[in-house]
Amino acid sequence: MPDQSHYADKKSFFDRMLTIYGRKPVLETLQDTSLECHALHLAESNREAGIVADIRQCAQKLGIPIKIHSREALARISKNGKQDQGVALDVLCPSFQQLTHYLSEPTEKPRRLLALDGINNPQNLGMIIRSAAAGEIDGIILAQKGTAALGPLVIKASAGTLYRAPLLLHPALPEALKLCQDKGSQVCMLEAGAPISLFNHRAGAFCVYVLGNETDGVSAQVKALADTQLSIPMRNGVESLNVAVTASLIAYGPHLVR
Repeated sequence: MPDQSHYADKKSFFDRMLTIYGRKPVLETLQDTSLECHALHLAESNREAGIVADIRQCAQKLGIPIKIHSREALARISKNGKQDQGVALDVLCPSFQQLTHYLSEPTEKPRRLLALDGINNPQNLGMIIRSAAAGEIDGIILAQKGTAALGPLVIKASAGTLYRAPLLLHPALPEALKLCQDKGSQVCMLEAGAPISLFNHRAGAFCVYVLGNETDGVSAQVKALADTQLSIPMRNGVESLNVAVTASLIAYGPHLVR
C-alpha cells in the first residue's frame, strides 16, 4: 500500500500551490524575491522575444524549472486559455491549507475566521483578503466553487497579499460552516437590520463571520446555519456598505477581544 504520510505531505504541498497566468503578472511575481516559485510553464507557440524572454531569463536566474507545453496543455494548467498569454507560474503560498487540516490542529488561542459566501467580484475579493490578512483574522474560509477565481485581478486588488494570506479551502461553504460548528464555533452572519450590532457583540473562543454575495447577500442555505445575526449601524439613510469595507470593520473592529 502507498505510504499515507507521503500522500498527505504531497497533497498538503499542492494545496499551497497557486497557479497564476498572464505575462505581466508572472514577470512581476518572478521579480518578487520573497516568493517561492515552483515551476514556470510556457506555450511552445510563444515568440522568444520581449517580455517572454524576460520571464524565461528571470526564471533561469532563480533556478526555477521551465516546462514547455502545447497551447492546449497550457490552457489546462492556467485554467484560462483565453487570457493566459501562453504563460503560467506555480507559486507556493505558505499559508494556504485545507480547512479540515486547520481544524484538526489543537489550539487554546481564540479563533476568528472570515467566511465568504459567493463573493464573485475579483476586486472585492482581493480587498477582503488584504484587510483580513492585515487585521485580526486568523483565516479566510474560501469555497472552491462559487467565488471569483484567484487570478491577476484578485492579486492586484489584494496588493500581493494573496500569496501570504491564511486561506482555508473547502469545496462548499455550508459544509465548511458545519465542520466549524462541530468544533464549537459560533457562526455570525452580517445582515442589515439585525438587532445586535457588530460592535456590541462579544464572540466566544471560536467565531466565524460570514459575508454574503455583493448583490444577493448570504445564501439561504448558509443563512439557515447562522447562530447569530449582526448588523452595522447606519446613519443618513445609508442602507449598506461595500462588502470589502465590511470585512475591514470585522478585521479591525473594537468588538475583537484577544
